Amino acid sequence: MKNMQILIDTNVILDWLMHREPFSENAKYIMEEAMFGNVEGYLTAHTFSDLFYILRKDIDVSKRKLLLLLLCEYFHIIVENKETIRMALLNERWNDLEDGLQMQCAIEKNLDYIVTRNKKDFSSSKVKAILPEEWIELYKRQE
Repeated sequence: MKNMQILIDTNVILDWLMHREPFSENAKYIMEEAMFGNVEGYLTAHTFSDLFYILRKDIDVSKRKLLLLLLCEYFHIIVENKETIRMALLNERWNDLEDGLQMQCAIEKNLDYIVTRNKKDFSSSKVKAILPEEWIELYKRQE
C-alpha cells in the first residue's frame, strides 16, 4: 500500500501549535505521523503566511520563524502558481479563497485527503475532506 498523502489544513496546525482544546491531541497525532514520515504531509505555501500572521499575537517573530522553518523541514510544500490561482478562482463551488486554494492544491498533487476541522467548507472538493478524528480512525485501521 502506498504511503498516504494528506493536505493538513491551517486550523489543524493551529490546534497543534496553540494547544487548542479539545482538538490539540488529534492535531498532535496527525502532525507527528507526518513529521516522523509515517504519512506524507503536505502544506500549501499560503499556509505559511496565514500562520505567521495569525500567530503574531501569541508568538514573537523569531519563534514564529523557527516554527515555520520546522514545518519546512518535515512537510512537502505545494507552491501555488498562476494556474493554481486561476483554477481556484474559476471554481464556483467555494466561498473562501483560502479553501479554494487548498482544494486546488490537493487536486494538483492528487492527494488522498484534506484533513480539516471545517469539513463543510470542503463539501465540493474533488479530494475528500476528513475530520482529524475520522482520519486517525481510518489511519489506525490501515496500520
